[in-house]
Amino acid sequence: MEEGSENSEQLLEEESSDHEIDGEQVLRIESNDLENGSKQMLGIESNDLGNDSEQVLEFESNDQENNSEQLLEIESNDLENDTDRVLEIECDDHENDRDCDTTIIDDQNSISQGKGYPPPVVGMEFESYDDAYNYYNCYAKDLGFAIRVKSSWTKRNSKEKRGAVLCCNCEGFKTIKEASSRRKETRTGCLAMIRLRLVESNRWRVDEVKLEHNHLFDPERAQNSKSHKKMDAGAKRKLEPTLDIEVQTIKLYRTPVVDAVGYGSSNEREISNSVDQSKRLKLRKGDAQVIYNYFCQVQLINPNFFYVMDLNDEGYLRNVFWIDSRSRAACGYFGDVVAFDTTCLSNKYEIPLLAFVGVNHHRQSVLLGCGLLADETPETYVWLLRAWLTCMSGRPPQTIITDQCKALQSAIAEVFPRAHHRLCLSLVMQSILEKLGELQESDVFQTVLSRTVYNSIKVEEFEIAWEDMIRHFGIRDHEWLRNLYEDRERWAPVYLKDTFFAGMCPSQPGESMSPFFDGYVHQQTSLKEFLDMYELVLQEKHQKEALDDFGSRESLVLKTRCYYELQLSKLYTKEIFLKFQDEVEMMSSCFSVTQIHANGPIITYIVKEREGEGNTGLIRNFEVMYDKAGVEVRCICSCFNFKGYLCRHALCVLNYNNVEEIPIQYILARWRKDFKRLYVPDLGSNNVDITNPVQWFDHLYRRALQVVEEGMTSQDHYMVAWQAFKESLNKVRLVADKHV
Repeated sequence: MEEGSENSEQLLEEESSDHEIDGEQVLRIESNDLENGSKQMLGIESNDLGNDSEQVLEFESNDQENNSEQLLEIESNDLENDTDRVLEIECDDHENDRDCDTTIIDDQNSISQGKGYPPPVVGMEFESYDDAYNYYNCYAKDLGFAIRVKSSWTKRNSKEKRGAVLCCNCEGFKTIKEASSRRKETRTGCLAMIRLRLVESNRWRVDEVKLEHNHLFDPERAQNSKSHKKMDAGAKRKLEPTLDIEVQTIKLYRTPVVDAVGYGSSNEREISNSVDQSKRLKLRKGDAQVIYNYFCQVQLINPNFFYVMDLNDEGYLRNVFWIDSRSRAACGYFGDVVAFDTTCLSNKYEIPLLAFVGVNHHRQSVLLGCGLLADETPETYVWLLRAWLTCMSGRPPQTIITDQCKALQSAIAEVFPRAHHRLCLSLVMQSILEKLGELQESDVFQTVLSRTVYNSIKVEEFEIAWEDMIRHFGIRDHEWLRNLYEDRERWAPVYLKDTFFAGMCPSQPGESMSPFFDGYVHQQTSLKEFLDMYELVLQEKHQKEALDDFGSRESLVLKTRCYYELQLSKLYTKEIFLKFQDEVEMMSSCFSVTQIHANGPIITYIVKEREGEGNTGLIRNFEVMYDKAGVEVRCICSCFNFKGYLCRHALCVLNYNNVEEIPIQYILARWRKDFKRLYVPDLGSNNVDITNPVQWFDHLYRRALQVVEEGMTSQDHYMVAWQAFKESLNKVRLVADKHV
């Protein structure tokens, strides 16, 4: 080790100039966020290592004022090289005055680890400068490039090193004097580097990383470089395993951790048995391995599968989030309205599962992600929602529907402040009956409650009817019910008319959405059983969607002569069309359209509707506003926002104004059967940096998957796609031959 120290010291003297900078000044220079305090950022940097497309996920928490740090050592088995990856990640959280938790993100596009050494990441720590230098040198040698010390600095009036920048040997360009020499030009202005900083007098931390090179690797030339020639043999033996050792590690600063499985501890010391069990995921023995095996298996066959693991400060697995490629793509089509299915959490199932659920173009539930949670605290939900938002390319939903969990409400307000957060009405109605004891069995009370909630058209009607109900049944002083009423703007339909629900809000008694895994997951279902059936459940859902896609191609039976019905029979999927067809049929119950007010092009009508059959039914008045200029119509029943299609009252007003076709703004793409839904995630913008091979890969990969999706629709599509692939490949090879 002393020999290695001399070597690296010699390189410092030969290839860099020391800068006399005070230690505190260094902190000021290297801090990336003085104004935002402990703001935590998730940065994703694309890099080109060789010709492969790779991505590095960096975790940074830049807060120089708060020195609370958490170090985590994570070891993950590489299926090809049987290597262990050791990462130490720092983060801080002075706002919540608690230890910050560590997150591991893995994606199908994660960076490869070369031949054995993992790529550097921000937060890595080493016991000495020599360990850090030797690690980066070995990593460089594996990939086929050389390194040098670009710069270093010491503490004022001392030779003690405080920091250094190690860069690729191709960094920069020759000076004018050097350019006149006969030596071959090897520098390309490469920006690949790592910045090291001494912390706590005995550890070296990686503060900045740039992995992207702008040149091809040359292992043979790198092998003869100064840095690799002077590599200390002892240091190499320390860093590289002997032949009989399968696990390869890098000597980082070690902290006592518990493995992700949660049944062992590090070699430094045994973890105390007093670890708070509530702060980690409740797993049976072997469950963590089941999760790991499942994720590894899916990543091999499911492109763009994404998962995140959350570890507590003892290193135990606490929360997990995952989403497959199809679900990630579905978020782009159906992620505007999302329900958080907490059935397993609220009913204390063995698996603490939360599912993100939307509705597709057939009004079928579609999975948009899953999570396993250790608890139901605001902090846990914030972590989960941020993980979910990350894989949605930062596009939050318009409407979120949940149960009455206060912790979840708090997390949504923090992560999705602009989303409309609403409570699931069917769960609210169920809770009312459960909380009111004897009234639960009263048919009269249930009828009054349903009429109050579902039939109130205006706010005044609802509030008067509610007051009459609690007075009549003597429940005015019921505290829970009083608190629910104070939160009525989140669940009572009369207050939600400006919120788009896409049919996920029940409009009449008895309507409700079944849990996504209803019939598959029960109270005693184990995690292993769940993951074993998980893919089968998704396959059944996908097959049902495909069958309904096929069924929607058939001609639909028309029941009226109204052109609106004919128009949407050609556009909507069968399920949505049948719902709309009911509205067209019920236009016959609307027997009067009367103008009551006009303000320029905006006219207000009253549409009279007789409920029930015959002339004895109750007559109700519905106010409808129509804008002649923009051909816009809105009914007070707000059917379009609740269900996603126009109601009979609005159709009557359009017909009254001789509007022959339903305006295009009321024909949603999410319901159309002729809309091509390619379940390929949006991997980014179409603007491609032609100098960046990583973006080449992402762009080509995305486009190729779209051809694959199209090619799977029929045998003819398949033949055309296959022929196109062959022709494209031949053309690409012709270009490659020209450069040989």
